[in-house]
Amino acid sequence: MKEYRDHYFLKAKRENYPARSVYKLKEIDKRFRVFRAGMKVLDLGAAPGSWSLGAAERVGEKGLVLGCDIQSTQTVFPPQVTFCQEDVFNRSEAFEAALAATGPFDVVMSDMAPQTTGTKFTDQARSLELCLEAFAVAQRYLAPGGTFIVKIFMGPDIMELLGPMRRSFSRVTAFKPQSSRAESKETFYVGLGFKKPNPDTNATV
Repeated sequence: MKEYRDHYFLKAKRENYPARSVYKLKEIDKRFRVFRAGMKVLDLGAAPGSWSLGAAERVGEKGLVLGCDIQSTQTVFPPQVTFCQEDVFNRSEAFEAALAATGPFDVVMSDMAPQTTGTKFTDQARSLELCLEAFAVAQRYLAPGGTFIVKIFMGPDIMELLGPMRRSFSRVTAFKPQSSRAESKETFYVGLGFKKPNPDTNATV
């Protein structure tokens, strides 16, 4: 499996991407036709920046990518990408204002992953927590008809994410890119055709 892993690592270096994860996004885009020129994209867990760069290529100069991550990055982005160092669980007022001013987004995507402990169930639970927060952000800032992409470490509580996603999107599909490491437990879920919740639905009669 080492040769398989090195192939994408070396390809990323040759093509000037900060991480091999960009090829996962490219596979998702090829399969689901996610991006078009001029789109607005929100990238959660953006560092070191490969997904933001990949999205920027597809949305072009008239598009916009807003990326955030709890970690900083030294990646140099094109003009259509704005990167903010932010904790998605504790967003600053300034970042919330930027989300409101920039959105709604055509695509909300999350490649967030927890710091792994080596304990399977702990890692899965933490991954689910990140996914649920990304989904909450998507529900608030995704445009009707938009797309949500989220990475999760598969575990027994997956329906906590999938149930609400299936109610919120016309179609939800699992996808394991070929560029994912074979030993990785990660899976990507792609929600297509976002159905914006009606504010009156929760009103008491």
